[in-house]
Amino acid sequence: MTGTITKEKITDILRTVIDPEIGINIVDLGLVYDINIIENQVDVTMTLTTPGCPMHNSITTWAQRVIEMTIPDVKVNVELVWEPRWTPDKMSEDAKLQLGM
Repeated sequence: MTGTITKEKITDILRTVIDPEIGINIVDLGLVYDINIIENQVDVTMTLTTPGCPMHNSITTWAQRVIEMTIPDVKVNVELVWEPRWTPDKMSEDAKLQLGM
């Protein structure tokens, strides 16, 4: 990917990160709270479905690495937060449909 780094590009990249326990990407699950971009620095603020999630390091590392591998010369910081707490209402309509909600 070349050109300007946009929130839309980062969001599309993050859709490739699948929560292994649920089988849905972290964007549609509503786990990505914010994306800030300043020049070649991308800061992603996200959460997980539960604070004790055993996939904590795997998912955040995956998110960081997939951005870095897709966009050359970018620096990525993924911050994991627990407030506001994740709830199922943060999921996209597609995710809710996939889970039969």
